[in-house]
Amino acid sequence: MGESRWDRVVGVSNRVGDRALKLVNRAIARQSLLPDQPFYDPAAFPWVRELERNWKGVRAELDAVLAHRDALPNFQDISTDQYNLTDDDRWKTYFFWGYGFRSDANCARCPETTRLVEAIPGMQTAMFSILAPGKRIPPHDGPYKGVLRYHLGVLVPDAGDAVGIRVGGQVAHWHEGQSLVFDDTYEHEAWNDTDETRVVLFVDVIRPLRQPMRSVNAGVIKAIAYSPFVQDAKRRHRAWEQEYQRTLG
Repeated sequence: MGESRWDRVVGVSNRVGDRALKLVNRAIARQSLLPDQPFYDPAAFPWVRELERNWKGVRAELDAVLAHRDALPNFQDISTDQYNLTDDDRWKTYFFWGYGFRSDANCARCPETTRLVEAIPGMQTAMFSILAPGKRIPPHDGPYKGVLRYHLGVLVPDAGDAVGIRVGGQVAHWHEGQSLVFDDTYEHEAWNDTDETRVVLFVDVIRPLRQPMRSVNAGVIKAIAYSPFVQDAKRRHRAWEQEYQRTLG
């Protein structure tokens, strides 16, 4: 089957948006209150402490989610641009928030995780990112510098270098109950070369900026929320939710 009209609209919108975002990214780098670098010290973000203190509550809710792992959506089934990175069923997601869209059903199933992520200043997206044994995410870079990415290790194999992430030229490793903060516009890749599952709580937060770029960034993020790309992801997620509810009975 050929592309649908909606798929073509989403594709064109993504290409135009990517070009515009590259111009904005250069201005954001100049106006950032943080240095332009791959990783940041999590201690510089006061809200991180609350997540790390309560990570075992997040883990308990994750364990309940993973009881129905086969029914969880593949990342590319919700966010179609991920087809550039994965085309199998070994990278799954469980969304709470995505640029203004709240999955009320998923949030209700994980109230402690929801409480924690909704208390993060400037939170834009929040989900469990689930990597199956042996799964690798190839090198790629994120489109927009106006947000920073946060990972909380929730379920992490104790396997040293066999599970980790490279951002720019720097390599880091997740640990349960500990955090990573990084700029995903640097080329990055992740791997889980173990026979166990790796899960992080994955959150995007607004980057601290000087004015007037702070206001510009707020406008861009609002535009992203209304973009065909995000609207398509919402539509796909709602369809998955309906099927998931039937699976759970």
